[in-house]
Amino acid sequence: MKQFWLTARLDIVESLRARWFQVYTLVFGGIVALLFLFGLTESRVLGFIGLSRLLVTYIQLTMAILPIFVLITTVRSVAGDREAGVFEYLLSLPVSLWAWFWGKFVGRYLVIFMPVFAAMALAVAWATVQGIEVPWEMFAYYTALIAAMAMCFLGFGMLISSIARSTDVAQGAAFLVWLIFLLFLDLILLGVMIQERVSPEIAVTIALANPLQVFRTAALSMFDPQLIVLGPSAYVILDLFGVAGYKVFAVAYPAALGVVSATLGFLVFRRGDLP
Repeated sequence: MKQFWLTARLDIVESLRARWFQVYTLVFGGIVALLFLFGLTESRVLGFIGLSRLLVTYIQLTMAILPIFVLITTVRSVAGDREAGVFEYLLSLPVSLWAWFWGKFVGRYLVIFMPVFAAMALAVAWATVQGIEVPWEMFAYYTALIAAMAMCFLGFGMLISSIARSTDVAQGAAFLVWLIFLLFLDLILLGVMIQERVSPEIAVTIALANPLQVFRTAALSMFDPQLIVLGPSAYVILDLFGVAGYKVFAVAYPAALGVVSATLGFLVFRRGDLP
């Protein structure tokens, strides 16, 4: 375990020094600052006012930015170290492959999650100082969603970086994965399903296999528990999960998907030709 935590600490220190982390932190901190600047805490949309309105907008922007940012920066992790010859040096040290891989995973997860959470926490702190009501239930659930989202795409990134033999290939594959998830959001996917006359249950099930679709729908459920905006698809989702059940599924499924992907990445990494 000592090797594990030392590896995690090393990855955190390296990430804090990297330019991508500075840009990453600036993006999410800047989003919250701009949302306050534009007065979203004083606007009303679908009955949501104050910090609720800001959090709704923030989670939508996060779903668009976080996945690609996590994928592109993470795939450089294993693939980049392979190209740089780090593995040859690693094999000469008393560090197990398990400790190195999972230490890197945990360290990168903390680096990815903390700036996004810190931006939301600062928004809550500022709202408290200004006397704005804080929707604690929404804040807690959106925090869980972001944690699951980071876990999901970090797992994909570790799997891709373990398979790819070069940084360029890894980055191309990461962008392709993100693009596929975008293409198979409900509008395109459901259009294909309807054209092929697939049953609504199968269409919705396939759509919910996409973690981006799950995050999007779960974010909507906070201000639309009956998912009216989804139309007939809502009946299938609510009949299958229920309101509370779907909220749990939207956190548990992507997080489990990320852990499984990272585990597969570790198996590939352990059995592969490291140098």
